[in-house]
Amino acid sequence: MFVKSRILLASAACLLALMACSSKDAVQSAAPSKDAVAATVDGVPISESLVRLLLKQRSDLGREANAEARKAFIDRLALQVIVSQAAVKEGLDKAPEVSDRIELMKQSILVDAFVKNYFKNNPVSDDALNAAYAKMKAEATGKEYKARHILVATEAEAKDIIAKLNKNPKAFAALAKEKSMDSASKGDGGELGWFDPRGMVPEFGAAVAKLEKGKFTQEPVKTQFGYHVILLEDSRPLPVPPLEKIKPELTQQLQEQNLKKIFDEMKAKAKIEIVQAAAPAPATTPAPAAKPAESPKK
Repeated sequence: MFVKSRILLASAACLLALMACSSKDAVQSAAPSKDAVAATVDGVPISESLVRLLLKQRSDLGREANAEARKAFIDRLALQVIVSQAAVKEGLDKAPEVSDRIELMKQSILVDAFVKNYFKNNPVSDDALNAAYAKMKAEATGKEYKARHILVATEAEAKDIIAKLNKNPKAFAALAKEKSMDSASKGDGGELGWFDPRGMVPEFGAAVAKLEKGKFTQEPVKTQFGYHVILLEDSRPLPVPPLEKIKPELTQQLQEQNLKKIFDEMKAKAKIEIVQAAAPAPATTPAPAAKPAESPKK
């Protein structure tokens, strides 16, 4: 992550703001390298590889990486070299707050490089994916429901509908078309299709989960939308998506699990000693001012 420089002069601030890159991969030194040289600034080379990296980031963001963009990047990098050299001349690189940030940035880049290299050299195998998918299917819990509902404004209206349904349970769809305030479902007789109750408001989801197939609620279900009468038509176990559909997410999950295992092993082997920070000096409490003598008079 880049730390943007703050400079009081507005013109300098505008120029330096252009140098901030969105990717942490781009934090590299303009020091000499064995790579081809794109430009030099007072004899200090700017490597072609760094320019290509910035152009690639630009294209990854869907922007054209043309000759104009290349020149703009070189101009910005040149300014970065000039300003950073000025900072070094002033000894700012030795300032504790600056050197600490540079060290943190370096560690962040190295960690990122380690992770990418690990993923590259340790791909998730098909056997591991299939095993993880089989475990997911075996541990899948929960149900989804197919239901209808009638939404009205008052509890009295809902109770009146329930009384009518007790006389004629087959009238649910007709009553939904006539009475329901839910414009999205009333035309289909209150039909909601298949849904996970966790996707509904809590009161509605809880009421559906308690119903038996073919039964409707005998008490109105109050939610933020009004009062519902709910008919449960069917239920079934929540289906597990096919492996091909969730393969990218499952692969990433396994990669992260494997990486965590590696990190845990590395940490377990390391000798970590936490040095307690010095206790802050106790605050001195000023002596209280003398109270004036209380008068016996009220």
